[in-house]
Amino acid sequence: MLQSVTMPPRRILMTIDAVGGVWRYAMDLAAALLAEDVETIFVGLGPLPSAGQRREAMAIGTLEWLDAPLDWMAKDEPELDVLPRLIARMADRHQADLIHLNLPSQARGLDVSCPVVVVSHSCVVTWFRAMRGAPVPEGWAWQQGANRAGFDRADAIMAPSRSHADMLRACYGPLPRLTVVPNAVADHSPAVSASREDFVFAAGRWWDEGKNGEVLSKAASAMAWPLLIAGPTTGPGGQFVSMQGVRQIGEASNTKVRALMAGAGIFVSPSLYEPFGLAALEAAHSGTPLVLSDIATYREIWHSAALFADPHRPEAFSDAVNLLVLDEHLRMEMGAKALARSRRFTPESQAAAVLRVYEAAAQSACPLGVAV
Repeated sequence: MLQSVTMPPRRILMTIDAVGGVWRYAMDLAAALLAEDVETIFVGLGPLPSAGQRREAMAIGTLEWLDAPLDWMAKDEPELDVLPRLIARMADRHQADLIHLNLPSQARGLDVSCPVVVVSHSCVVTWFRAMRGAPVPEGWAWQQGANRAGFDRADAIMAPSRSHADMLRACYGPLPRLTVVPNAVADHSPAVSASREDFVFAAGRWWDEGKNGEVLSKAASAMAWPLLIAGPTTGPGGQFVSMQGVRQIGEASNTKVRALMAGAGIFVSPSLYEPFGLAALEAAHSGTPLVLSDIATYREIWHSAALFADPHRPEAFSDAVNLLVLDEHLRMEMGAKALARSRRFTPESQAAAVLRVYEAAAQSACPLGVAV
C-alpha cells in the first residue's frame, strides 16, 4: 500500500528544550514557517520553561511538555527508552505530517509513518572532540551510539554550519542525508543605534566550559571598557564557573539581551566550541562590532566581518577590544560589516531551506509514496 505524504507539511511536531539556544532557534523558525502556513506543535523535554517562554511558544503554536530528559542530562541510555513511544504518541495525537527533532538521539527507535528530520545543534561527542581533542569518555560513550542510531533513523539531517557538519562526519562517519542550513535571526532587536555606550557585552551559558568564560574573565581587567555579561554561571547539573571582574546580570530575556547588544560598543565571544554562534549573529544584527574567538565556525561565518582572537590567550581578547576602543572609525567600519553579513541569515531564507529539507525527507521516507 502506498503511503500518503503531505508536502509541504501543514503541521509539524518539533522537539524543544528551555535550557539553551534551541529555544530561540525553534521559536524564530516556527514563526517563519507559520508565515508559510505550516503549524508547529512544540514538544518540550528537560527542565520546564518559564512563564514567559510558555507565553511565547503558545503565541506561535501549540505547546506540550514531556516528563523525559534531554540526552545530555540523562545518566544512561535506558533513561531515553521511553522517548520513542512518547514522541510517536504525540505525533499521532496531533496528526503531524512531519517530525522535526532537535536532538538526533530522539529519533533512535522511533516508529512512525511520517518523515523524520533531525538537527544536530551540538552534541557531547563533538564537544569532547573540540574541547579535549579526544573521543567521548567511556561513561558517555552510549551518547555516540544513541546519536548514530538517530542519524540512521532520520530521513534527513541538518547542521547549522559546514564546520559542525565536518565535525559530525569526523565523529560519526558518513552522513549521506546531511544538509547545512544556517541559523537565522528574527528582527526582535531595537533599530541600529547611532549612540552607543562605552561597554563590552557578552552573552552565553557560561557554566559550559565550551563558552570559555574563564578566559573572558581574565581578559576583562585589561579591557579599557567595562565588561557586562548575561547568562547563567551555574548549570542544571551543578556546573559552575567563576567570572571575576565583570558585571553580571544573570539570566535575562531575549528582549533584554538584544537591547543590550544594540547599546553596547563591542560584542565579544571567546567560545572554544560553537557549532553556529547565535549570540554573535544577534549582536551583528544590531550593527555591533564583533570580537570573536579564532575557531573554524566563526571564521566560516564571520571572515572579514569581525576581529578574531586566540581563544586560549586572554590578552588577545583585551588587545582586540582595546584596538576597537581606541579607533572609533574602525568600530563603525566593523559594525557595518557585521550588520551587512548578518543580513544573509534571515528567517525567510532559513524557512525556505528547511522546507526543502522537509521535501527531501518525504522523498527519502516514501520514495514510492504519493505526495499530497
